[in-house]
Amino acid sequence: MNVSAIIEHITDWLKDYASRSATDGFVVGISGGIDSAITSTLGARTGLPILCIEMPIHQPHSHISRAINHIDWLKSTYPKTHTIHVQLTGTYDQLVDTLGIREDLPGHQMALVNTRARLRMTTLYYHAAANNRLVLGTGNKVEDFGVGFFTKYGDGGVDISPIADLTKTQVYALGKELGINEDIMNAPPTDGLWGDDRTDEDQLGASYPELEWAMEFDKEFDKEFDGNEAVLSDREAEVLAIYRRLNTVNQHKMIPIPVCAIPEILFES
Repeated sequence: MNVSAIIEHITDWLKDYASRSATDGFVVGISGGIDSAITSTLGARTGLPILCIEMPIHQPHSHISRAINHIDWLKSTYPKTHTIHVQLTGTYDQLVDTLGIREDLPGHQMALVNTRARLRMTTLYYHAAANNRLVLGTGNKVEDFGVGFFTKYGDGGVDISPIADLTKTQVYALGKELGINEDIMNAPPTDGLWGDDRTDEDQLGASYPELEWAMEFDKEFDKEFDGNEAVLSDREAEVLAIYRRLNTVNQHKMIPIPVCAIPEILFES
């Protein structure tokens, strides 16, 4: 993989897209994780204005400090980087108080997790619209097109996706080349939406390299059955099952919104 060429390609693509869309730069949420660090750095490399927004909601201090350190580095390296800190904890708590929540419902906890992501999306889009800018997506290939590990109309609600054709492993390779802070490079990936220390691997049941393998395996072989599945190790079979289950249940995130097509005959009087 030609990492430096990929970095230049994405940077040029972002600059060209902003020019063609007649927008004045970018807005991106900074979480303290690798994906948002890479995305914001690529946006800053264009030389266009980029607004980095840190939006804690009951966030661990380690997440906040990594985000702030990254933003400080960006500002010192790319002069058109600006930042605001939007403390959303109180807003989130007030919203939860007004939702009429029912803790006995089976989807209660996940609904609250997704509410956090959607509140952040609303914040990003206010500042993007107010400044005539594009919201940058931070999802990678496995999250966006493999297991659907994002919130619909939350972190999945973006204008453009600079790194969505890169696996997590490839994202880390870009991070090394771009000089991303070691505390971010070494931090276990997490979506930071649960208010605790659970990682992405804890939630998914498999690491990103494992899921990347399963995604590639599934592209090459028939999903129903093939002779090669008989020679998989127990862990490989487990990971493949995890990948296929998540890919199936999250298809509603990864395909266009279904539209009920009306037969032409029904429009006839």
